[in-house]
Amino acid sequence: MNPNAHQLWRAPRWALAVLLAVLGMLGPFSIDTYMPAFSGIAHSLGATPVEMQQTLSAYLFGFAFMSLFHGAISDSLGRRPVVLWGLAAFTLASAGCALSQSIGQLVFFRAMQGLTTGAGIVVARAVVRDMFAPAQAQQVMSQITIYFGVAPAIAPLVGGWLFVHLGWHSIFWFLTGVGIILWLANYRFLPETLHRTQRQPFNARNLMQGYWQLGLDPRFLLLALASGVPFNGMFLYVLSAPAFLGGHLGLAPTQFFWFFMFTIAGIMGGAWTSGRVAGKLAPKKQIRYGFLIMLSIAIINLVANLLFQAHALWALFPIAIFAFGWALMVPVITLLVLDLHPERRGMASSLQAFIGSSANGLVAGLIVPLVMHSTVLLAAASLVMMCVGLTAWVYLHHHWPAIGRSAVHTGLSAGG
Repeated sequence: MNPNAHQLWRAPRWALAVLLAVLGMLGPFSIDTYMPAFSGIAHSLGATPVEMQQTLSAYLFGFAFMSLFHGAISDSLGRRPVVLWGLAAFTLASAGCALSQSIGQLVFFRAMQGLTTGAGIVVARAVVRDMFAPAQAQQVMSQITIYFGVAPAIAPLVGGWLFVHLGWHSIFWFLTGVGIILWLANYRFLPETLHRTQRQPFNARNLMQGYWQLGLDPRFLLLALASGVPFNGMFLYVLSAPAFLGGHLGLAPTQFFWFFMFTIAGIMGGAWTSGRVAGKLAPKKQIRYGFLIMLSIAIINLVANLLFQAHALWALFPIAIFAFGWALMVPVITLLVLDLHPERRGMASSLQAFIGSSANGLVAGLIVPLVMHSTVLLAAASLVMMCVGLTAWVYLHHHWPAIGRSAVHTGLSAGG
């Protein structure tokens, strides 16, 4: 934690949470805003469904790759420069998407968006721990998750409206405008939170030592898997939204927002609960409750889809409850990851994002095309994703039982 943190931000804590959350929202906005225009873009550019899927996969893999470096660079150069340069590059990439005249150009600029968007969410996590003690950090991380959860609900509505009234190019001009506004807001308000005494040398040897240190730490890898892979238990439904909502549930595009509203309500509810119990409930118990909720509802969802024809009246609720369980545990796991190696919080955030984003990319490119045609397969894949994360956590709990054992152990204490 920065020893001068109380001097760097004098406004209310929630205001910093909003600023950091909006940075994190840029990623979901970049994914979900253009999804309602998939068919329109394909028709305009003469692209096949497989080629359109590549615009999503290119973004996700670009995000995953550059996530390796955003946080690590911020450990050396500071948080603020990485955020500002990332936002500037994202803005230019969004303009490139808007000006694209072929599917190849769009795939390229979508990859550029992915390479730059991660600066926001990766560095934002490190800023939280720079500025707040553990209990306060969990509360702020929970607030960020709440605000972050709004993006996937709003983005398809904004994208659908822009596509219908102004055409698909307007979606990327909108993202260009968002990039400009965010750059100006962060240039004006975001302080440099990395204390000069905590900066790492900026050279290849030091970076490789850091990656080696974290990459060979089984605790780090297991925590990253425990938080990142279960997310795909609900994310695969988002990626399969056109087939799941339109094909299986028979919803019109104008009704898709119900799915996003239910899911985001689950995320926001879980994050709010996580913030309320910060410093009161042992982190390990909170994580256990999150996995218990996800496991129970994933099994119920699979059984229901095996026995009954999926219907909108009930098929959306399991996903929302799953989202609640994930959001209940993820702020805690994220802080445990950041505190494993306090001197390399930026790099830890980078690698955590890389693992999660790599899983997202694999799900988008490989799993979703295999399971999107069946609600049973979707439910089974969701359960498998959750079980991967659960297995990682159970193994960690067995071999390092002290991690997250109590509020005292992790430094959590009540804080405003």
